[in-house]
Amino acid sequence: ANGGVGSFAIYLLNQLGFNVTAATGRLDQSEYLKELGAKHVIDRNELSNPGKPLQKERFAGAIDSVGSYTLANICASLKYGGVVTACGLAQGMDLPGSVAPFILRGISLMGIDSVMRPKVDRIEAWERLAKLVSADYLDKISTEISLEHVIDNAEQLMEGKIRGRVVVNCQS
Repeated sequence: ANGGVGSFAIYLLNQLGFNVTAATGRLDQSEYLKELGAKHVIDRNELSNPGKPLQKERFAGAIDSVGSYTLANICASLKYGGVVTACGLAQGMDLPGSVAPFILRGISLMGIDSVMRPKVDRIEAWERLAKLVSADYLDKISTEISLEHVIDNAEQLMEGKIRGRVVVNCQS
């Protein structure tokens, strides 16, 4: 939840009135996640290991940016008719789960693709985001760096020391 996708998802879902639970491997960042709009913060280890095919119904929906066991456990924890969107593979490309939640709870799994989406859909999405997202918020979750600092930031990112979105200014 501390990355760019997670930070943005928490904020947008909160803006839309949802009760947001954020999963993170850095519980020391819980206050930051709550400032973004998370009502609850859980340890990502609750979701990142092998689990049962059907679990207690906890979530109405989810945005998953990690895949693998986390995605399988989210699917197993969705309430009847819930939807999860998958937009990342940080934990893995596999989906080690069961079809049980899809059949017994009628859940849906939607893939998010930002590359091949038609231009008209992108324009509509940007217009909707412009109404929901304030410039102050973007400043809160973004850090701008110069091209010369990319390697250092990449190492920090891989060590889990960066939160939010990093924007590289190629002209500085």
